[in-house]
Amino acid sequence: MRFYLVYLLLSGVLLCNGQSVKPLDYSDDYHWAARPDDGQKVWESFVIEEPFQNVDVFYIYPTILTDTNDFRWNYDVTDPRHRDDVINYALKYQASAWAGTGNIYAPFYRQAHIRSFANKEVGGEAALQMAYRDVKAAFDYYMAHYNQGHAIILSGHSQGTVHVAQLMQDYFDEKPLQAKLIAAYIPGIGIKKDAFKSIPLMLNPEETGGFVTWNTLKEDYQTARYFEWYKCAEVINPVTWTESSVAPKKAHKGFLYTNNHLYKKSFETHLVDGAIYLSRIKFPFSLVARKMEHFHRGDVNLFWKDISVNARLRTTHYLGQQ
Repeated sequence: MRFYLVYLLLSGVLLCNGQSVKPLDYSDDYHWAARPDDGQKVWESFVIEEPFQNVDVFYIYPTILTDTNDFRWNYDVTDPRHRDDVINYALKYQASAWAGTGNIYAPFYRQAHIRSFANKEVGGEAALQMAYRDVKAAFDYYMAHYNQGHAIILSGHSQGTVHVAQLMQDYFDEKPLQAKLIAAYIPGIGIKKDAFKSIPLMLNPEETGGFVTWNTLKEDYQTARYFEWYKCAEVINPVTWTESSVAPKKAHKGFLYTNNHLYKKSFETHLVDGAIYLSRIKFPFSLVARKMEHFHRGDVNLFWKDISVNARLRTTHYLGQQ
């Protein structure tokens, strides 16, 4: 199978599909999708809480380069489709869940194509490493120029979670910066139980200094996808924020749909080995949900209000201990 991987040496700099593997320059405003000083935010119409000014949220968006007819390994951040999807989907319906808690910092990065995960030996690993170099460079610049001693929430989804988990290993795990970590919200990828040495899976809704993770499936969850990616992974229930086996519909705080409307009490949430699944789904567009093969894309916005409330709870608890 040909995946159009092209490596070139040009003036001593390795290129991948014509893109330099040297990280992006995050002193350039163009390379940031969101920062607190950006002015108007895409979530302003539905986020009503004011963020804590001494708390930052570093968010990495999921894979949006999924077209099987697109032969690029990495997504150019100058591509208008890339920028539009990040701002009007990822920021609006994912990063916004934390916008009422802290100052959002979200870099553009040259993310890897979705095929990279299944084809690591023929270009995928190089593409993922290139993406992480950008994320790491963005975090370095954020720490040097923006953080100013603030407490930190890390958040990501899918490929974003892969890169956030690597940041956690490189900067927080058994390192002094862990003391600044309020929480890491890292759904959408199976996190192994030994992924971190000193950063625990948090098992109650007020706990700080650790991470939470989940993967959202349909009721008939025992599919090849489940066994390949999620079984035996770490998981909590993102409605109760515990290991409770079931969260009833009445406990669900709100699903943010793409019409910017919040739908409460929309489904039951069941915890299984390595994942969660939803049952008794009921909201005005539930027919759409029934036609979906899985709910991976909704890992964050299905629990948008639950995340928003929990992030403020953990932050309040963290700041009260300082």
